[in-house]
Amino acid sequence: MFNLIQPLHMLFDNIDLSKIPEQLSYHADSPMLFSSGVFFFLFIGFLLVYMMLQRQAKWRILYVTLFSLFFYYKSSGIWFVLLLFTATSDFLIGKAIFSISIAKPLIRKLLVILSLCIDLGMLVYFKYFNFILNSLAGIGQEIGKWFGIEELERLSYEPVNIFLPVGISFFTFQSISYIIDIYRNKISPLHRWVDYVFYVSFFPQLVAGPIVRARDFIPQIYKNTFVSREEFGEGLFLIICGLLKKTVISDYISLNFVDRVFDAPLLYTGVENLLAIYGYALQIYCDFSGYSDMAIGIALLLGFRFNINFDSPYQSATITEFWRRWHISLSSWLKDYLYISLGGNRKGNFRTYVNLLITMLLGGLWHGASVLFIFWGGMHGIALATHKFSMKHFPTFFQPVGKQMKLWRRIIGILVTFNIVCFAWLFFRAKSLQTVKEMLSQIVNDFHPEIFPQFINGYKGVFFLLLIGYTLHFVPDSVVSRTQGLLTRFPLLIQAMILAIVIFVVIQVKSAGVQPFIYFQF
Repeated sequence: MFNLIQPLHMLFDNIDLSKIPEQLSYHADSPMLFSSGVFFFLFIGFLLVYMMLQRQAKWRILYVTLFSLFFYYKSSGIWFVLLLFTATSDFLIGKAIFSISIAKPLIRKLLVILSLCIDLGMLVYFKYFNFILNSLAGIGQEIGKWFGIEELERLSYEPVNIFLPVGISFFTFQSISYIIDIYRNKISPLHRWVDYVFYVSFFPQLVAGPIVRARDFIPQIYKNTFVSREEFGEGLFLIICGLLKKTVISDYISLNFVDRVFDAPLLYTGVENLLAIYGYALQIYCDFSGYSDMAIGIALLLGFRFNINFDSPYQSATITEFWRRWHISLSSWLKDYLYISLGGNRKGNFRTYVNLLITMLLGGLWHGASVLFIFWGGMHGIALATHKFSMKHFPTFFQPVGKQMKLWRRIIGILVTFNIVCFAWLFFRAKSLQTVKEMLSQIVNDFHPEIFPQFINGYKGVFFLLLIGYTLHFVPDSVVSRTQGLLTRFPLLIQAMILAIVIFVVIQVKSAGVQPFIYFQF
């Protein structure tokens, strides 16, 4: 009979009870992760107290807020103070905007600008300060070369060591949406500061999303947190899926194949370079959607429902459909608060294409201070604009779109869209343009498809997980729903056994220590 104690014992091997204070303190080299034993241990203890506070909203809110701040402390250390500062400033600004009559639009706009300056100012400093000054130094050098100005030619910039607080892009965007929704009269501000801190810091989605809108989340703060059997089953199913995606598929193919090729592409043939790109496409999907699954599942166990953040994006037959399925909370945020603010599609066709390009360029820059991220965003912006142009001028061929396509056109569309997305992932993952050049050169000039059988033989585990990962990605939604329903109907003991088996599998498969989620850096 399967020993349920063994996987739990292995899970806690790295937890020494005599060193609890050390376990509870911040360590820069091991931030808090959902997939770690420490989090599992803490969450069980948190959940026991949380259940006792279900009918006491005030104390429950305070308790979850304190745990969320501790969770962020375990992820970013003393920088949890930055989160409190953002929450406090936008809480006060939101109340001020709401208190001013709409007959005074200038003052309301100035308050919104103040909030944006604070939120984006912090984001720019922590994420883009070195990038901006280094770029300016480079521009100065080029100008010096053109005009023969030796002082400019010698211009250089030594990067400052600036710590990047985990998830700063997520909680600043979340706070910005709160302010703009108040300005647009879509929501009323919260009356209590602790309630707003609860919204901004809620730990399941704090450090890597999904980006939760205030109008979706705030009404849930005060409601009864009773969790039905169906919700418990759904939450457990999502947590299990997220664990398997992240720790079994994503981490394994990353450590054992993808990272090796991207670190030294010239040591591998073109077919291996191409498979590494396809591997990274699966890795980043399983990594990020795995985190989202766990975040949504954990929130559901606490009585809160988040919107879906990934919807089988590689099933998309157009680039527009891809962005309706990939990182939905970010793409919808960019649409509602950036694209529409720029004018959307209300100011003519050319302006629409420009707005799409600007939105995706800034979306790329949101991911990090690198020219490669800008290239990645620009590619998607051009692809989106091209698709919109094609639908308008060639409606017979390009419409209907998405799921309404004929089967043969949809299959072709999926293949074309997937390869466009994968080509863009190359720029997203590569460390430099030199890496991009080397990988493309190997694919074009040194492909060697005959070594594919050797790849399968040499990377049996990687190939198996690639096959399993992509196959499961294309499983129909009806099959997923039936599987979730089956898990929900199981008795609690059987559910506990399944979770224990998953933990055992995770421990057996992992190649090294728990790997950080890719989107922690954003």
